[in-house]
Amino acid sequence: MLYIGVDLGTSSVKLLLMDESGDIKSIVTREYPLYFPQPGWSEQNPEDWFSALTDGIKELTKDCDKTTVDGISFSGQMHGMVILDEEDKVIRPAILWNDGRTQAECDYLNNEIGRDKISAYTGNMALTGFTAPKLLWVKKHEPENFAKIKKVMLPKDYAAYCLSGVHCTDVSDASGMLLLDVKNKCWSKEMLDIIGLKEEQLAKVYESYEVVGTLKKDIAKELGLPESVKVIAGGGDQAVAAVGTGTVGEGMCNVSLGTSGVVFIASKEYAEVDQNALHVFAHADGKYHFMGVMLSAAASNKWWQDEIIGTKEYKKEEAAITKLGDNNVYFLPYLMGERTPHNNPNARGTFIGMTMDTTRADMTQAMLEGVAFALRDSFEITKKLGVNIDRIRINGGGAKSPLWCKIIADVLNVKVDKINSAEGPAFGAAILAAVGCGKYASVEEAAGKLIKVIETTEQDPVIVAKYNKKYDIFKDLYPTLKTMFDRIAE
Repeated sequence: MLYIGVDLGTSSVKLLLMDESGDIKSIVTREYPLYFPQPGWSEQNPEDWFSALTDGIKELTKDCDKTTVDGISFSGQMHGMVILDEEDKVIRPAILWNDGRTQAECDYLNNEIGRDKISAYTGNMALTGFTAPKLLWVKKHEPENFAKIKKVMLPKDYAAYCLSGVHCTDVSDASGMLLLDVKNKCWSKEMLDIIGLKEEQLAKVYESYEVVGTLKKDIAKELGLPESVKVIAGGGDQAVAAVGTGTVGEGMCNVSLGTSGVVFIASKEYAEVDQNALHVFAHADGKYHFMGVMLSAAASNKWWQDEIIGTKEYKKEEAAITKLGDNNVYFLPYLMGERTPHNNPNARGTFIGMTMDTTRADMTQAMLEGVAFALRDSFEITKKLGVNIDRIRINGGGAKSPLWCKIIADVLNVKVDKINSAEGPAFGAAILAAVGCGKYASVEEAAGKLIKVIETTEQDPVIVAKYNKKYDIFKDLYPTLKTMFDRIAE
């Protein structure tokens, strides 16, 4: 049988066709527009997503036996607000995860309602990307639209609805709405009261691997697929990407070294995190996960090499680095502010410790180390939760650098594994489809059978000890400079 994984991203939808053994048969990508009606605003037309999705499915399955397609599931950009009226028509363009218009609403939730209360209700604090502040914004600025709301949905859930006719969501994606009681995996009555919604205005909540329905008759006919094709709930992009890297089960950890950096830690149990320093969300494997996000990971490398020293020869620059653990230059990678653990948009990128004998290689090394130290900030928080991590899986563009993987292994004191798949979210969605269709008994079983480690970078105890001393200095730099960052931002 064949399974379709859909990764509904911000700029495009990526579709993947996988067989029972995990072999990828086809990959198709379709782009769609992104709109910026005002500075700091970011919107999309949900109908564009579904048009790209149906066109992509036709292309994806054109050369296969369509009768063998058994299920379809999703990874989706999180937090986006899709609102439907009584006829299930889209009321206004979707407000996306990277839209920054809701700072006043977040201040209201965190400061007037109270961060402690919001966290008690949902496990998280209000951030501008989340869905609940967007609803408050619509309520204040577009009351006529707020009054029309019959259903509130997330981006991938709108696509699932268009395929199946079922208003659904899943626990992992819903965790990022600031409307879900994450611990108990149900809608928070207290949050609904604060926003001014009723529970029937939200979709039914499923686990990510559960079947929500099958293809509608007209959709099946249009796609040339059987009506029996199962639609599986899917999950938020980071949770499903974690499934695609096999980061499921207690203590499994994945580091995504993309434009931003994500530390994703699977956990069988829910736990509250002091000061909301990490996100606490439900996981697509049926359990929970902690997530730390730094905003400039590989972006720091690109900025330094492309814009500052003016080179595209990254390997050549890295080849000049020869003294791991012995560099006295430090870099704070806060080029776009920082989320974990500081939640401070005023934080700034900073080099410190240069002397007359500091070299270009020292600066490049400091940049790579600074990102690794910032990732360690998330690890230090998880240690306080009693989570012991001795190895991680790594993906993203930065993971292509053997030197950076080595630095991360030594800074975090972990083994760093690379796996046999680089497809992340779309592959994870296909795995969820296979689990939902009964091919595997659990997400953990499927990941164990389909995902294999192909390369491991081990830490050096001598360098680990040196980096421990360096980290003790790094972690004191931000609190020392915070007041200056705020003054600069003013």
